Amino acid sequence: MENSVLDITINTAQPKHFPALRAIELAAFETLRNAGAVAGQPVANSLQEFGDFSRDGLLLAAFTPDLTPVGFVAGKIVNLWVHVAEIDVHPHWQRRGIGRLLMQTLLSAGQQRGLAGATLTTDNMAAFNAKFYATLGFERVEGHLCPPHLLIEKAEEVKHVLNPARRVAMRLNF
Repeated sequence: MENSVLDITINTAQPKHFPALRAIELAAFETLRNAGAVAGQPVANSLQEFGDFSRDGLLLAAFTPDLTPVGFVAGKIVNLWVHVAEIDVHPHWQRRGIGRLLMQTLLSAGQQRGLAGATLTTDNMAAFNAKFYATLGFERVEGHLCPPHLLIEKAEEVKHVLNPARRVAMRLNF
């Protein structure tokens, strides 16, 4: 599973990369904070959570030519959907198409597995979130159009102090 843009390669992340992926997530938290999408102490997935994403083969990282991770996307399979749990690109590497390449590679993996589509939840006000996903074909879904796992995901996010007025569920059918 390789894809590249510029001199970036997308490949499956290995356990040795997990600490670097946590550092990327923590650095990207500040970009989200500056956009008003998050507040409070920076949080990141645990090494255990990265291991869980990796088990399904849905933890992809963007690597420089010297194999330094600069971004990642983490997904999980839920009821025939690939759910995008997290995507982050280190702030020094943002705005170069790396996030788009990560997403396209993950979506392609979901299609190859014969899944129904992809889902995610995101902030609907930060310009680089919901609007970005819409350029990939994701559509906002609410009510009966929202797959049950997305309703659960949104409720969990609100429990973790994310502003419910800013959260949106999105779906892309394959």
